[in-house]
Amino acid sequence: METGRTRLLITGTVITLAFAVIGARLVDVTAMRAPTEPASKVAATVPAPKSERAGIVDRNGVLLATNLSTVSLIADPKYVQNPRETAYKLAAVLPTLDPKATEDKLRKKSRFVPLMRTLTPQQQYDVNALGLPGIDFDRKQTRIYPHGPLFGHILGQTDTDNNGIAGLELRFDTDLQEGTEPLQLSLDVRVQHMLREELGAAISKFSAVGGAAIVMDVHNGEVLGMVSLPDFDPNEPIALDDESLFNRATKGVYELGSTFKIFNTALGLESGSVSLTSSYDATKPIRVGRFNITDYHAKNRWLSVPEIFIYSSNIGSAKMALDVGGPEQKRFFDKIGFLKPLDVEVPEVGYPQSPAVWRPVNTMTISFGHGLAVSPLHLATGVSAMVNGGTLYRPTVLKATEAPHGKRVISEKTSNAIRALMHLNGIEGSGKNAQAEGYVVGGKTGTAEKAVSGGYRGKSLISSFVGAFPMHAPRYTVYVVLDEPHGIKETYGYATGGWVAAPVVGNVVRRLAPMMGIKPTDADAPEVRQHFAILPPQMGASLASLRQ
Repeated sequence: METGRTRLLITGTVITLAFAVIGARLVDVTAMRAPTEPASKVAATVPAPKSERAGIVDRNGVLLATNLSTVSLIADPKYVQNPRETAYKLAAVLPTLDPKATEDKLRKKSRFVPLMRTLTPQQQYDVNALGLPGIDFDRKQTRIYPHGPLFGHILGQTDTDNNGIAGLELRFDTDLQEGTEPLQLSLDVRVQHMLREELGAAISKFSAVGGAAIVMDVHNGEVLGMVSLPDFDPNEPIALDDESLFNRATKGVYELGSTFKIFNTALGLESGSVSLTSSYDATKPIRVGRFNITDYHAKNRWLSVPEIFIYSSNIGSAKMALDVGGPEQKRFFDKIGFLKPLDVEVPEVGYPQSPAVWRPVNTMTISFGHGLAVSPLHLATGVSAMVNGGTLYRPTVLKATEAPHGKRVISEKTSNAIRALMHLNGIEGSGKNAQAEGYVVGGKTGTAEKAVSGGYRGKSLISSFVGAFPMHAPRYTVYVVLDEPHGIKETYGYATGGWVAAPVVGNVVRRLAPMMGIKPTDADAPEVRQHFAILPPQMGASLASLRQ
């Protein structure tokens, strides 16, 4: 009996100690360790987490990109006992998981297999409750974009390891990974939202394939808003396509039509070969080889320089350019940055397309926006220099911390003349539809056939309008371009810049001005009118209204 009791006591003690060890281990696993800490040897194969990536904010400090701690589902196939059963059990609690594809992953030789990104806490709990060997969780930092597609083309995106792969995320990848302070942009969430809304409405209304819109501060090159549509949501990288990823504002290069007459006129005036009182014979087309240079709204008479601008005469523009000469024209476009990619922080930029040999025919066609293709951001930057007094600033999407350094490209006198002509075009010419009462908007339309291999597609247009306001003291350039718009009954079937793009600029100005604290101005006030007194006095009364 004594021997039996002793053996029973020893056995009970051993069993008690065994259960105590097991209980301690269970407490350690369930209570003392973080719920997402890998419980098996798979932890040794998971890369060490990186330090948190710095955020990105707009000019007012509104968050545009940040990190969020998320949990993903991973597996170590070495410890998975039954891949098929495991896959179907996981699919039962995670309906978006494909059981067959998951089974294939679980049969791999790899020691680390990602199964699903970004589990919710409930999903994590449900999977954990299954108690499946070889299945674990990996906690990491995931890049989140609170505004979805609003800044997609500018911000770009990161890969699964939080490395920048496009946009500013790529351009400032090292700074964002090493920095603690957020990267502050010049863009304004309010402006960006409004710009995207107005551009999207126009694309829908005119059945365009896409478009771009830009708002730029003419005095420092800061971009307050820049939209390219269609766009994409960087939070959903799986659903991307080439059309959505293409940034029309910076990477797309186009022949932008009669908006180039702003530069052609500035060049003529600056060179001294042309004055505001000069006139050119526009009575008949110019024959160049097999082609004719004609006017859309032909007047069939001599036209003064202001009339060439307002009536958008290709004939007059071509003859002005010939007076200046091809070499001087090429130097001018090089000086304003139209012959090379833009130096802007967004890495996706387009290469301008210019003639290999700058012949007289190129000089003529470039004068009215054919034969030289640039990006919309090129154009907005160049126009800003034409109206701000003559200083070219590098475009930037970063908020300025000090006064920018620009370079003079035209004189203040020439800039004043261009402002007067753009203002006149806004009240007498093709810019009427861009007017926003109280804000003195001036600008120029552009309508060009899309260039294709070996020629042009006559019914495929690039229609645009570039405006600035207030024209007597410009602060912002607004540029809108639509890709292949179609005319509607309201526009009498026309899809030209004055009909489809100018109204968008007008809408943008009406909404932008109050945001920026610009008070309405009486356009007929003496202090406003005196800024445009440099034009010949007969001009304002003699021009018929046009909408090109």
